[in-house]
Amino acid sequence: MKKRIGLLYGGKSAEHEVSLSTALAVTNALNFEKYEIYPIYITQEGEWIKGPMLEGPAQTIEQLQLAEGSSHPHDISGFLPEEAEKSLEVIIPLLHGPNGEDGTVQGLLEVMNLPYVGNGVLASSAGMDKVVMKQLFEIAGLNQTPYVYFIRREWHNDQNFWVNKVASELKWPVFVKPANLGSSVGISKAENEQELVAAVEEALKFDRKIVVEQGVAAREIEVGVLGNDVPECSVAGEIKPLKAFYDYQAKYKDGNTAMIIPAELDEDVYAELVASAKKAFKVLDCSGLVRADFFVTASNEILINEVNTLPGFTPFSMFPLLWENTGLPYPELIERLIALAIERYEDKQLLQVKMD
Repeated sequence: MKKRIGLLYGGKSAEHEVSLSTALAVTNALNFEKYEIYPIYITQEGEWIKGPMLEGPAQTIEQLQLAEGSSHPHDISGFLPEEAEKSLEVIIPLLHGPNGEDGTVQGLLEVMNLPYVGNGVLASSAGMDKVVMKQLFEIAGLNQTPYVYFIRREWHNDQNFWVNKVASELKWPVFVKPANLGSSVGISKAENEQELVAAVEEALKFDRKIVVEQGVAAREIEVGVLGNDVPECSVAGEIKPLKAFYDYQAKYKDGNTAMIIPAELDEDVYAELVASAKKAFKVLDCSGLVRADFFVTASNEILINEVNTLPGFTPFSMFPLLWENTGLPYPELIERLIALAIERYEDKQLLQVKMD
């Protein structure tokens, strides 16, 4: 019997396009001899569109932007095939950014009691909010760069205060980021106070909470983490942007970056990266998959930058490349993630949910 898989992609966030690219790549990696694949597309306006079972891998992104079968924006029946006895067995959420990888969809899937690939509600929400994530890392004793954060109202009420706070507590350059977005959307580098103001105004287009991080002269190293209660780590990879920093354009548009896999690291440095990646995974109570991003300085000091609880699977994405170089090809990686989703779901079913 083929397993019935639902692909959930698109969404209202600024990372809609990334999600479509990921969905296209995943359909080309799934084994259609083993699975029935049902596409569920969410438009940028929030409309849910359920497509018929795919007969084979999608050839273009346009094919995944379904034109028929739309349902009400809040109609969760879009998760299910027409016949009740053929309800979906696993959902693969491929929704990047807010309303996708921030725990909202994961909460819906939990309520519907459907197995799904990737992190749960807590890990997704904490991993999405860079400030909450940093605070949890602080408690866990993970080394990271200094930062300042504030919300839109605070910035508008006293912009000079926050400019002075950044200038006094951090060293130039700094990186200004929306707290709840990924894929480097809305991120800017600021070398002075004037650039800081412009960078914050840009970031506020994407989120009400802003985090300003001190820049650091270091190598950008990433490690893939896979598993549930007993996570495993991939080889490490190094990002070498050919421009100022690894922004959205470099990641998803022009491939204007070099990825070195495996990264050239001393064994003890790699061992420390693995230990830190697993610690971060457990601190956030992650499951399924995570990409842990680090800075490694010239003196081999390790600083955790962030974890991504739903790393992309586009042709330019680091996460699948890390595992491919670890001996787990892309199609097998998808298989492993589906198995981990079912494992976690079955484990949750052991919990007693009502009193006798």
